[in-house]
Amino acid sequence: MGILAVLVAAIAGFAFGAVWYMMLAGPWMEAAGIKAGPDGRPENDSPLPYIMAGVAMIVVAGMMRHTFALSGIETIGKGFLSGLGVGLFFISPWIMINNGYGGRPFKLTLIDAGYATFGCAIIGLVLTLF
Repeated sequence: MGILAVLVAAIAGFAFGAVWYMMLAGPWMEAAGIKAGPDGRPENDSPLPYIMAGVAMIVVAGMMRHTFALSGIETIGKGFLSGLGVGLFFISPWIMINNGYGGRPFKLTLIDAGYATFGCAIIGLVLTLF
């Protein structure tokens, strides 16, 4: 049951990311300095980042499940709020540090941190449904 919950939560987080970045594709590509091809998609588009994102979602969901179990987080509300906290207070600051030292635009930090925050909230919500 735990593995299924982790996989479903990871898929939910990944799916949210697909919607998030489709909606913000233009601003994200501009802020990230990625050139668009004639079709509007990034030049040199590769499946590797999507594979890495899928693996990362499984790792994040797995660790969140472990942390939730140790902390007694079992309700949907607590799962959502705890996931929101993980994204907002653990992952987003790290994104800000990396982007800051890399001289990246703050707009990129807001887009990526928004995904981390709401993606983790969705993962936390899904984890507590199982």
